[in-house]
Amino acid sequence: MKITKQQQQQPLFFSVKFLLLSLALTTTTLAQLPPTQPAPSPPTTTAPSPGFSTVPLVPVSPSGAPIAAAPKAPTIDIIQILKKAKRFSVLIRLLETTQLINQLNSQLVTSGSGGLTLFAPEDTAFSKLKPGFLNSLSDRKKVELLQFHTLSSFISISNFDTLTNPVQTQAGDDPQRLQLNVTTYGGSQVSMTTGAVNASITGTVYTDSKLAIYQVDKVLLPLDVVLPAKAPAPAPGKAKADKTKPSSSSSSSSGEGKASPTEGSSNGGESKGMWMGVVLVVVVGVTTIIG
Repeated sequence: MKITKQQQQQPLFFSVKFLLLSLALTTTTLAQLPPTQPAPSPPTTTAPSPGFSTVPLVPVSPSGAPIAAAPKAPTIDIIQILKKAKRFSVLIRLLETTQLINQLNSQLVTSGSGGLTLFAPEDTAFSKLKPGFLNSLSDRKKVELLQFHTLSSFISISNFDTLTNPVQTQAGDDPQRLQLNVTTYGGSQVSMTTGAVNASITGTVYTDSKLAIYQVDKVLLPLDVVLPAKAPAPAPGKAKADKTKPSSSSSSSSGEGKASPTEGSSNGGESKGMWMGVVLVVVVGVTTIIG
């Protein structure tokens, strides 16, 4: 049987065809498989360089959201307010030299404080005082004068009619020597009297919810500063002793006119002794003569 050349090539053809078919099936299967992901590499940590701060500038909350910084409460400086007004240089100097300004600013930032009301005499008001008056005051009187211009609560210009006279200031509550009486007209005009001076509010320098500064046309002089200090009364026991004790001049004059009993008895004893001596001498002489 003779094998033709065509018959010899048929097995080779089927082998190649089977190989191509197997290759096609393998490619299709691989294409349908999900792609493989590379394994994550471990995180690398680098040491911070010297002098580098690892603390974040903005604090971060546990959830990752940045924490908003709490806003600071605005500070109120009475001196800066008065300086901006440019007509209270004498008042500023008194507040600074007595150091009362530190106490007033501290009261404004204290929690629970009712605020402050300050009556501010302008420079022309101080010029109306007697020359040398401020220099004649002691440091304690200067502090008292400034405290007499300050109320320990915030009073708006429309609420002065709610005050009870005499109004108590930071200088004290003596109704006689530290009296301040307030009168309002029409809700916005305010006048004050201290017993030594009458003044009026002529304008508002500054006002907010805690501090009110009002300009006044005169320095509020309390009677305690104007009147001389009272002399202390003498003790009752000492006055009585001085009244009953005789004076040295009267004693000496009475002694010249009348001898004391002791002096008289002394003179009488001397005379009696002298006469007894005379009698004794006479008796002895007579006895001698007789004998």
